[in-house]
Amino acid sequence: MPRAIIESDAAMTHALRLVRGVCQLAGPFALIDDAQASLQREGVIAAVNWHDTASLFDWLMNTLSYQGISDRIAEQYLDQHGNITWADVEFALTNKPSCPQLGGYWLFFDCKYQKWSGSCAEPDHMPACPLPRHPLRNGRLNQTAYSLFLFIRDIAGGDLVQWIDDQLREYGCQPTADQIAAMRASLVEPLREIYGVSDKVITMAVSSLLIGAGGRRRVWFETGARFVVIDTLVHNFLHRTGILHRFNADHAYGPACYRLHGCADLVERIADHIDARSFNPRFPKTFPRFVQLAIWRYCSQGGLDICNGNRIDDRVRCENLHCQLYSSCDRVKLHKTSKNSMNSIL
Repeated sequence: MPRAIIESDAAMTHALRLVRGVCQLAGPFALIDDAQASLQREGVIAAVNWHDTASLFDWLMNTLSYQGISDRIAEQYLDQHGNITWADVEFALTNKPSCPQLGGYWLFFDCKYQKWSGSCAEPDHMPACPLPRHPLRNGRLNQTAYSLFLFIRDIAGGDLVQWIDDQLREYGCQPTADQIAAMRASLVEPLREIYGVSDKVITMAVSSLLIGAGGRRRVWFETGARFVVIDTLVHNFLHRTGILHRFNADHAYGPACYRLHGCADLVERIADHIDARSFNPRFPKTFPRFVQLAIWRYCSQGGLDICNGNRIDDRVRCENLHCQLYSSCDRVKLHKTSKNSMNSIL
């Protein structure tokens, strides 16, 4: 047997030993129920059933308002100032503002509105422009709101639910794993072009929507279940445990996490070997989103708070003897430190 295959088998054995343990310790066993209850409470499931695009826009803007800042600060700002709604943007555009950027989705780019300086790319049109009038936390969110509105109006034909159905329909009622990967891309790739939307946040939002509202839409649920969101906690876990190195997949956190053999690809491959039904009979057999969230919960301060920079001095190998994965973990240093700098530290 070729050496590369033996190494791959050994790498997978190592990864499964660690990740199965994480799933047992930190797995979100009520993931589906929690997602459905949350969307039900926020009126999103009803909005999906009734194709209520305005309500879905409002929900998405609330979700997008949390990116780039702590939840506490975002919540405080929303409580004090409220958020922009579909009705706000629709009304603002009824008078056909003179700014050429607002003529349609494909025209709205490089707006450059900055709240702090009151400047933009079209200063001659700014006095009559409605975009700056909404009291959002920063100018980027103002641009995101208009870009999202124009996407839904011009690309999705005013019906976001129908657009999602249409994007997924061509793959049939029983898509293969490869087709599901293409289905994910058919949703996320167009949405990531909306101004100010990060891959992480839009992936989280779409996955939550598809899982929580997928009770009557089997293809929605199966697609959402295979979404994987990579943040620094998940990436660093894969690095510290030696999973990345054993798969010859070492890379810095960033776009490489979503490339072939990156973090997202590895989490999916590992999840293919874990029967999620052993944790909850309602789960699908292969559930990458559950596996990824288990890793995140194991690391995050809001979860078990074990594998993170607050608990580990990343200049040296992890020394947390109380971690239940300690004996199986490779405990790889996250940061390379020179001998001279280590002497200064010591």
